[in-house]
Amino acid sequence: MPDTPQIICLGAMLWDVIGHSPVSLRPGDDVAGRIHQRPGGVALNVAVALVRHGLSPSILSAVGQDSPGEALIADTRRLGVATDLLWRGGPLPTDLYMAVETPDGLFAAIADAHGLEAAGPSILAPLQDGRLGSDDNPWQGTAVIDGNLTKQTLAMMAKAPFLARASLRIVPASPDKADRLAPLLDHPNAVFYINRAEAEAIAGRPFSGAVDAAEAVVAMGAARVIVTDGPQPAADAVAGQPTVSHCPPQVTTRHVTGAGDAFLAAHLAAELSGFDRNDALDRAIQAAAAHITAPPETGKDTA
Repeated sequence: MPDTPQIICLGAMLWDVIGHSPVSLRPGDDVAGRIHQRPGGVALNVAVALVRHGLSPSILSAVGQDSPGEALIADTRRLGVATDLLWRGGPLPTDLYMAVETPDGLFAAIADAHGLEAAGPSILAPLQDGRLGSDDNPWQGTAVIDGNLTKQTLAMMAKAPFLARASLRIVPASPDKADRLAPLLDHPNAVFYINRAEAEAIAGRPFSGAVDAAEAVVAMGAARVIVTDGPQPAADAVAGQPTVSHCPPQVTTRHVTGAGDAFLAAHLAAELSGFDRNDALDRAIQAAAAHITAPPETGKDTA
């Protein structure tokens, strides 16, 4: 099928509602700031960033049969991401993510992904029913998989024949969800993109930096692990090969939501363009730095 997508992003597609405070916050503070709403979710953030790199991803996710869902799909299409494979069979409203950011970084966030969780493996139907592939004719391409999927769904994907020929790019979404990825650790075609806190959640112990963290998760059975550590060096560890490490540039952070997604998209795009591990890691770091230094989108004023 000539129109079969070569990149699919599986996981969260929702509305991001991000509040930006100009000052540091304490619990209970009420300050003037800026609020904006935009299409978000790890899978969708990666897909949108891949479009900026000239790629044409599709997204597999769950979107409610409500007006916010219709608006989200329309905006996503305008951003260049194919939405024809979405699952919309559930009764729940479209998912939502709410966060508050300060000059110090992320202050707090709540993700309401009940629609995606209720859909479970239903979002994978196009990979099984022939639209993309099947157990007997597996889809061949790159699948970005985020940890917002349920543990049961991720466990099924780890052994699924319909993903046997796919290259998997795995991202936890948060340290609290990192343990969901355990069934995928020994998948031979998986590349993990995690931060140091997520590596510590997977391994159950602290690490001094990204190199130690990446090599430790590889020692647990992963084929390849890429670890970021904020302003500290990032690392790319591969079983049986030397670990690559780069230090991010010193920048002033303006907002953090989506930085890891920008990193993954830039890294994947670089590798699909033929860049080696060293250059791909450098490009990913530069993309994340550009993301966090860009002015946040403006929305409505609050007081």
